[in-house]
Amino acid sequence: MTERSHRRGFAARPDDAESWIKANDAPSRRTDEAAAFTARLTIDVTPALRGRIKVAAFRRGITVADMLRDLLAREFPDDSGASP
Repeated sequence: MTERSHRRGFAARPDDAESWIKANDAPSRRTDEAAAFTARLTIDVTPALRGRIKVAAFRRGITVADMLRDLLAREFPDDSGASP
């Protein structure tokens, strides 16, 4: 009979809790630009509009999220230096 591997599983507890608690945090795996976004905007659209948006993004070769971020950035530019 073969012996089982003693590798830790995904959710296994560490053997030495003290060293695990004192260990430095592991760097985030998400280093892409999307990790910089901290808010989620939810809107209700009809299924037909959702389909048109998805087709438009596909034709442009980008994701729906990227396309809508660009659209919102154009419509609502950062006017932090402008006076009201």
